[in-house]
Amino acid sequence: GAGIAHVAAMSGFNVILTDISEEALSNGLSGIEANMRRGIKRLGKKLDKGAITQAEHDVQVANLSIQIDMALSNIQTSTDLAAHASAQLVVEAATENVELKNRIFQELSEKTPESTILCSNTSSISITAIAANTNRPDKVMGMHFMNPVPVMKLVELIRGLATSDETYDIVTSIAEKMGKTTVEGRDMPGFIVNRILMPYINEAAQALYEGIASVEDIDVAM
Repeated sequence: GAGIAHVAAMSGFNVILTDISEEALSNGLSGIEANMRRGIKRLGKKLDKGAITQAEHDVQVANLSIQIDMALSNIQTSTDLAAHASAQLVVEAATENVELKNRIFQELSEKTPESTILCSNTSSISITAIAANTNRPDKVMGMHFMNPVPVMKLVELIRGLATSDETYDIVTSIAEKMGKTTVEGRDMPGFIVNRILMPYINEAAQALYEGIASVEDIDVAM
C-alpha cells in the first residue's frame, strides 16, 4: 500500500493513505519518504563515479528535492475509511484474506459516492466475488501492482464479471500516468503472473527433490 501511495503521489495525484492505526500510518509515511530520497543518494553515487558533474548533480538534487516535497504534501492520512468520501479512485491493499477484503469493500461502498471506482491489489482473489459486496460492481476491478511498486513497472488489470469498459479505461489511464505497463487478465485463480509463477516454483522444488541441482545452484540458474 505504501508503494502504491508513493507512486501515486509522485505522479501528481492527491492521496489519502488509510491504515488500521496511527503507528502503521507513521511507519508507512517514513518508509515512503526514505524510498523517495534514495534517488538523491543515487545521484551522489553518479557524482562519485564521474557520471555527472558537480553542477549537474546540484541541479538534479534540487529538482528532485522539490518533487519529493510536493509528493509528500500530496499525501494525507487517516484511520477511517470515511476519509475517502471525496475520492475518485480507491485502491485496497490489505492482507490477502477474503473476509477482510469483503468487509472493506462493503464499508467503502457505504462511505464513498457511487461514482467512486473501487480497485483491489489482490493477487489471486476473485474480483467478481469482491464486487458482490458493493453497490457498484460495474466500478470494481483488480489493479495488481508488482512489488516493490516504485521499481516494478507491471500492473495486472482484472475485470470482474460486471466491470464496465469505462471503468477499465479510466483505471488503465491512471496506471499509465503512474508510468506503469498494463496487462489484462481474466478473473481466474492467480490471474496471469501468479498463475504462471506457482507451477514455476513447484517445478523448482521438484527439481531439488529429484536431485537435479542444489538449492543454491537452482537459484543462481533461474
